[in-house]
Order: sequence, then C-alpha cells, then structure tokens
Amino acid sequence: MRKVAEKVGCSHGNLYLHFKDKLALFECLVEEGYGQFAEGLRVPESTRRGDPVEFLRQAGRAYVAFGVANASVYEFVFILRRPGDRPHKPHVTFERMRALVQRCVDEKHFRPVDVDIASQSLWAAAHGITSLLILRPTFPWADRDKLIGQVIDAAVDSLLA
Repeated sequence: MRKVAEKVGCSHGNLYLHFKDKLALFECLVEEGYGQFAEGLRVPESTRRGDPVEFLRQAGRAYVAFGVANASVYEFVFILRRPGDRPHKPHVTFERMRALVQRCVDEKHFRPVDVDIASQSLWAAAHGITSLLILRPTFPWADRDKLIGQVIDAAVDSLLA
C-alpha cells in the first residue's frame, strides 16, 4: 500500500480512507477493468437486434480485440490470480452472453444444449485465444484475424442446430 500511495502521490494513511486493505483496492481495480471491458464489447444496435448467432460471432471477435488492444487491463481482470478467497460475482458481460446463448437455443438456432456449459465453452474459447495472443506475442502466429475467426467460428458452429 505504501508503494501505491507513493505512485499516486498521497500518503499511506490516505489510501486507507478509501480502501480497507489491499484486497479492497485490488477488487476496485478489477471492477474498473470489467467496466472498461463492458464498454469495449459494445456492438451496434442493429447487430444486437438481428441474427443472435451473428451477434455471438461479432461479440467473440470484439472480446479478443479488446483483450489484445488493452492487454494490461485484460491481464489484470482475467489472468492475474486474485488474492484471498472471494465468492464468485457474476458480471454483466457474461450474463449478456449467457442470455444470448439462451436466445439461440430458444429460437432453435442452436441444438438443445446446457446453456451454462455452452456459454462457458464460448467464453473459454475467446479467453484462450486472447490469453495466448497476449502472453505469447513472439510466437509465429498465422494471420491473426483468420486465427481469431477460426477459433470463434468453430466454438459457435459447434452449437448450431
């Protein structure tokens, strides 16, 4: 906390007026990162009202694009191990994606699947390629756009009816 106070130009004690401890500060920064992430995943209104499968594809690509363009935020929110033992807190971006998967199932775009497993699978695919692109920048990646498209499309296509 002393190093953080020094970096932001305030006293050590002043930080404790705003944050109970390091964990509270960490959680605040994670929430800020989730907010930036949610803003980064905005897609045009016309896409949201159209084909939900296409919306999922575009959202998956937006997920990867945000992560790669904002690697520090992405790593802080999704890769760094959190201190302490905190309960899971659902976030709006995942809940929106889950609702979209449910819509795809309800409208028979997807075969009957467990919506939780399907949603988590799509998230795992997007997170996997994002993390690899961030953490292994010197790997001789093929064309990135094609690679990202292949991963996202394969994940979505695996659910189609």
